[in-house]
Amino acid sequence: MSMKDWMEKDYYKVLGVPKDADSKAIKTAYRKLARELHPDTNPDPKAAERFKEVSEANDVLSDTTKRAEYDEAREMVASGGYRMPGAAGPGPDFDFGDIFRRAGGSAGDFGETLSGLFNRRGAQQRARRGADVEADVNISFAEALRGLTTQMRLTSEDACPDCAGTGAKSGTVPRVCPDCEGTGMATRNAGGFAFAEPCPHCRGRGLVVDDPCLRCHGSGRAASTTTVSARIPAGVKDGQRVRLRGKGAPGERGGHNGDLNITVHVTPDPMFARKDDNITVTVPVNFDDVALGGQVKVPLPLGGTKTLKLPPGTSNGRTFRVRGEGAPRKDGTKGDLLATVSVQVPSDLNAEAREAIEQYRKAMSNG
Repeated sequence: MSMKDWMEKDYYKVLGVPKDADSKAIKTAYRKLARELHPDTNPDPKAAERFKEVSEANDVLSDTTKRAEYDEAREMVASGGYRMPGAAGPGPDFDFGDIFRRAGGSAGDFGETLSGLFNRRGAQQRARRGADVEADVNISFAEALRGLTTQMRLTSEDACPDCAGTGAKSGTVPRVCPDCEGTGMATRNAGGFAFAEPCPHCRGRGLVVDDPCLRCHGSGRAASTTTVSARIPAGVKDGQRVRLRGKGAPGERGGHNGDLNITVHVTPDPMFARKDDNITVTVPVNFDDVALGGQVKVPLPLGGTKTLKLPPGTSNGRTFRVRGEGAPRKDGTKGDLLATVSVQVPSDLNAEAREAIEQYRKAMSNG
């Protein structure tokens, strides 16, 4: 495979999905294209070639490890993260297969190839993305249904306030790293390539601190506390994780902030419970209501009531569905309220009620 061909091979474009597509979207796109292009159903020679490309793309993007290696390799190529020794870069007809064979590998094993040549976790641009921050929040059952905006105090690493992020003690300044001349990157030979990776002397900072800051010990980073406004969406479930992009730890050297990942804990409600997107509730009713029919008021999870009509002969434990009074869904619709009737037996009967029940018993036994 030539370098030019490799750089032009966009597996996301082949499947027609965005680069942030999840595994479900990738699977759906592949199945649709495979049905259209399979040689058994489409005799067109061009379709057979497209089927081969689609299969190759799915093989990489459906595998979590291969996809990560593929994305990283393309990012390195696009950013100039590697080059041929003594040259600006490999020519358009450079054959990766020669290197694979010299290394004893197979040019066809795409995942192993990328892992061996490009999966250099240390290689990175000088701009560094901030770390993701994990947090927990406790909310009530009603708040989970309504959604809410809450203020959260988060502790993360930011530029040290004593040294303004330089890592040097007050009154001193860092000096340019003599090994990388301030670039923060060093070149390492590996199998005929020169890979750019963080300078081991300055650890990618481009600066060397001779007299480190007493607070951050030369790292340039210190713990800081910030307050962020976090929106918890309506309909969130107990244990669900909510990701707020860009609200995590600050990035370094112009890098993007990390994300804030919130795990939501919903306090159980004494009256209502949740079953998928439906809300369940038990409604106490009298014997005469289920025997003769009647109307009962059903409490709603966000307040208020709704009148439920019971037909004569309703059995104890029967569940009625009140549509649209359940938990909100992402598409704007709502689940239902499932109301289960529970016949209440009075513990103390007056003389009139006792006589009526005895008459009922006698009538039923005579029938």
